[in-house]
Amino acid sequence: MSHRLRHYLTHFIELTDPEWLALEKQLTIKTIPKKGFLVQKGQKTTQIGFLLSGSCRVFYDKGGEEWTTYFCFENSLVAAYMSCITGQPSTLSIQALEDCQLLVFEYQTLTALYQQFPVYETFGRKLAEYLFMGLDVRLAEQLILSPEERYLKFLGSPAKRKIIERIPQQYIASYLGITPVSLSRIRRRIIPS
Repeated sequence: MSHRLRHYLTHFIELTDPEWLALEKQLTIKTIPKKGFLVQKGQKTTQIGFLLSGSCRVFYDKGGEEWTTYFCFENSLVAAYMSCITGQPSTLSIQALEDCQLLVFEYQTLTALYQQFPVYETFGRKLAEYLFMGLDVRLAEQLILSPEERYLKFLGSPAKRKIIERIPQQYIASYLGITPVSLSRIRRRIIPS
């Protein structure tokens, strides 16, 4: 199973066997049942997970109103990075939408690897850049595009099929920043019966 994480890391860096083994020996398997949480708002977390199976949503909750910001599927990293980095309670929650199995490691493991193997510093930088670009795109979509334009862009995304097949409509609406009723209206306008 850990070979999948090693392959994922090649999107950012190439690791020698000793560099990989230094991380691999720190990995543990964690399971989260459907509707369970990797982290909840207000909790401190130190773990980074690599999703082997299942799906999760990342969301913020304000007064019972939830705003989904991201969906995570197999072969992707998932974490409340801000909490890992700062040691402060998480401002977001990560919930399993299906039964999930993850490989997890401590954020402290990664920072220790920065000192031991410079390639991991490169990984940390490239990962931060990747996450920043994703957040910038999401923010621009929410501020610039109309709800209908956001839905049309969503329909054109490569992950669309996976999301539509596996994610409940209420969470897709939350991701788009609209209500489920508004999503139904937009869908009727775009895809007439």
